[in-house]
Amino acid sequence: MEELVGLHEGSPGNLVTLHELWGRCPRIRRGIRGVLEWLKRLLFRVGEDWYFLMALGVLMALISYAMNFVVARVVRGSGIPELKTILSGVVLDDYLDIKNFGAKVVGLSCTLASGSTIFLGKVGPFVHMSAMIAAYLGSVRVKTIREPENKSKQNEMLVAAAAVGVATVFAAPCSGVLFSIEVMSSHFSVWDYWRGFFAATCGAFMFRLLSVFSSEEETITVLFKTNFRVEVPFDLPEIFFFVALGGICGLMSCAYLFCQRTFLGFVKNNRFTSKLMATSKPLYSALAALVLASITYPPGVGRFFASRLSMSQHLDSLFDNNSWALATRNSSPPWPAELDLKNLWFEWYQPEFTIFGTLAFFLLMRFWMLILATTIPIPAGYFLPIFIYGAGIGRLLGEALSVAFPEGIVAGGVVNPIMPGSYALAGAAAFSGAVTHTISTALLAFELTGQIVHGLPVLMCVLAANAIAQSCQPSFYDGTIIVKKLPYLPWIRGRHIGSHPVNVGHFMNGTITTLAKDAPLREVVKVVTSTDVAEYPLVESTESQILVGTVRRAQLLQALLAQPPSWALGQQWHLQDILAGGCPTEPLTLQLSPDTTLHQAHNLFELLNLQSLFVTSRGRAVGFVSWVELKKAISSLTNPAAPK
Repeated sequence: MEELVGLHEGSPGNLVTLHELWGRCPRIRRGIRGVLEWLKRLLFRVGEDWYFLMALGVLMALISYAMNFVVARVVRGSGIPELKTILSGVVLDDYLDIKNFGAKVVGLSCTLASGSTIFLGKVGPFVHMSAMIAAYLGSVRVKTIREPENKSKQNEMLVAAAAVGVATVFAAPCSGVLFSIEVMSSHFSVWDYWRGFFAATCGAFMFRLLSVFSSEEETITVLFKTNFRVEVPFDLPEIFFFVALGGICGLMSCAYLFCQRTFLGFVKNNRFTSKLMATSKPLYSALAALVLASITYPPGVGRFFASRLSMSQHLDSLFDNNSWALATRNSSPPWPAELDLKNLWFEWYQPEFTIFGTLAFFLLMRFWMLILATTIPIPAGYFLPIFIYGAGIGRLLGEALSVAFPEGIVAGGVVNPIMPGSYALAGAAAFSGAVTHTISTALLAFELTGQIVHGLPVLMCVLAANAIAQSCQPSFYDGTIIVKKLPYLPWIRGRHIGSHPVNVGHFMNGTITTLAKDAPLREVVKVVTSTDVAEYPLVESTESQILVGTVRRAQLLQALLAQPPSWALGQQWHLQDILAGGCPTEPLTLQLSPDTTLHQAHNLFELLNLQSLFVTSRGRAVGFVSWVELKKAISSLTNPAAPK
């Protein structure tokens, strides 16, 4: 039924339908269509994807803020390893499907509603959700401007999405971009660098602007406010303690990464837990949550490691620049029946335990509780918990130094009191950086607090922790890839594994099936029906075996089925006849030599996101190398077989 929208001009009683009104104005229609086309050309003149990048940042900021709003007022698994695999060139079906977005949001809301019980964050899921929206906006862009799909454009959007996912959680665009580069990429394009900054800045700005609009903040501020001394934030002798803290965080991160990867592998391989995870994931999640909730119950054991604090309150209290140990030396504040928002540090003091006992117990309990929580099959982020854990390590050392030097460190006749909060900041950056194998956590700590007065000691602390962790254990995300057995090409680590003398000829697969142009069609059909590879190497002749290109199996089958049956009745047909009839072939732009080194082949596969390459010797096809051969070669070097 057509809707009535107006009257005929000069006829007060005759109603006009929308179709009649529009159909009688061809000039207006052409004019509006021309204006729309002009507006489209004007907007897309500077590069059509910039608008989608801005939309990506704004949308993720809205979702991030709405998530905080819902969790705070209603009730109160990381996607980074999978996205890292996708950016390396592997296709994971349905991982970026926008249909999964709603389930991710609901699951993450439930995770965050658990508060300190599960003690998990939202960085990983936000990176995943940002990648979903980026993939969807990329498909909308392709349909809007009507251009063919471009794999490089898709990767550009996904790289920007990773930066936006981090930036909209912490309102930290600079560290968000750098963190995504360090975690996601072995090689990074400078072109993506600017795009990532643009989208991340839009997202971070919108996220903090929403806090102003909702009257939560008077202006755009940092997430965690600190009051560190600015004039003389630290003295020269303290540099030694910051570096020592980095060493402690590095050793603790190695222990955490080893235990977490071992336990995750145990859960997947143990007969009972693997069956439970395969058939009754909700039951396993409920049992794990019950164990964690029983221990973190505040009137019980939870009171001895500040379980009433939320994750943001943990950081607010740990970054306090006052010494709790000195404050409780001559007085004993009671444990409040209700949470005191003005004195959050009261949660860390128990007369039976003291400040040191509570902090040490927090580190002990959260160590295995966080490992258990990472095995729960729910959408969750694991960066913020390890950031808080590192802050606890730094706080414990800072409190110990404040007791050892109650008057402060005297240098040059000036007394500078110890600020335990600065050690908590350095510990948070160092431990999280060591676990994830990143340096940008130092910048993240500065953007979160808005103070960069401890820039040098924090960076030295992070570097010391990374030096230990990277030499001993794979990162948290790489370890998850290993346990989940995702198709990801490992790095060649270590100087003493003898990798440089190894070349492609040592590990290539010499079993290769080629198709010669002069091969009879009967042999071609026999090869095609007996193998299921995606493409075949095409050689000039059976005798020369000179590699000239490739032909896809699907297209070759289609061409064979389209041929008349006369070739099967005795007429001598060859593959070159099929190729001349229109079967497409693809030229080879890149190939390996048996003398190509392992490191060169590895760099090519990583840089170009390759899956396989053919190996030629003087133009002759002699084998091929794929991910399987590369991974076996690297594994045999890092884990050599025992001599017989």
